[in-house]
Amino acid sequence: MHGEYKVPGGKLVVVDLDDVDGRIRNFRLAGDFFLEPDDALPLIDGAVEGLLTDSDAATIAAAVRAALPEGAQLLGFSPEAVAVAVRRSLARATSWDAYEWQLIHSGSESPQMQLALDEVLAIEVGEGRRAPTLRIWEWEQPAVVIGSFQSVKNEVDLGNAAANGFEVVRRISGGGAMFMDANSVVTYSIYAPAALVQGMTFADSYAYLDEWVITALKSLGIDAFYQPLNDISSAKGKIGGAAQKRLGNGAVMHHATLSYDMDGEKMTQVLRIGREKMSDKGTKSAAKRVDPLRSQTGLSRAEIIDRLIETFTRLYGATPSEITPAEREKAEELVRTKFATPEWIGRVP
Repeated sequence: MHGEYKVPGGKLVVVDLDDVDGRIRNFRLAGDFFLEPDDALPLIDGAVEGLLTDSDAATIAAAVRAALPEGAQLLGFSPEAVAVAVRRSLARATSWDAYEWQLIHSGSESPQMQLALDEVLAIEVGEGRRAPTLRIWEWEQPAVVIGSFQSVKNEVDLGNAAANGFEVVRRISGGGAMFMDANSVVTYSIYAPAALVQGMTFADSYAYLDEWVITALKSLGIDAFYQPLNDISSAKGKIGGAAQKRLGNGAVMHHATLSYDMDGEKMTQVLRIGREKMSDKGTKSAAKRVDPLRSQTGLSRAEIIDRLIETFTRLYGATPSEITPAEREKAEELVRTKFATPEWIGRVP
């Protein structure tokens, strides 16, 4: 069995092993990481050798850590990274380059249609009718997208939302509210087989699926990094957040919104939680515009999207694709029966 895990912001960890009567045998660790002293490598191999194949990641990491000599230096990886690679090997996880990725970047859609497309395209990938896909969203009307389990009245000031032209919609993934003013955010979705993140914790999978975005932002001069659980940040503050949904048909849907140009005052009028966060952080003026990507790069939103697409394509390969008529028909039906209904939007009042 073979397993790989690219540590977000770090190095590649590669493991090879056999499963013999429920125990790990012939274990070998490799990768482009740095390790001192040299003789720590066979000690790691020995620590994993013979462990039960159903050992969880914590058990594997603890065995590796206990085997390390005093003062050992692990640069670009960790005992936890070794454990993730082992679990991915045993679970027969795949890697980015195992797939022929497709890219969708089409015209504007309504907020409800965007969310319906997320569900439909994830289902299509899970059932094998569509190749794994990256989709860049476009829309031209403001909206608040609340998480699957959030309370409408606790999160949104409905009066101010209506006064500012913001529609409230609910997505299928968990997490917090997304304040999405027209043409002021960059949003993307990844639809992939769950095998891509097999053997990872949810926290590991978030960083893993967004590492290409960190690479793209760094190429624009932004000192970006991933802040667990689901934030993409920089030294100047949070840039965006991600959410994820695992479907029962074997697909994972992962989407993220990056702030390009956000009006902080409007956000605190519309989002109740926004007021609390501003107060907690001691923000003196919510009227100050928060525009991390625009202010940090000086680039247009279109130029930033182009860099994201270029980076993803360079790293993983992707061919242009479109939403098929059948997919659009299914999404339109979901808008009618689910995403535009008061029952769905108010499922948690």
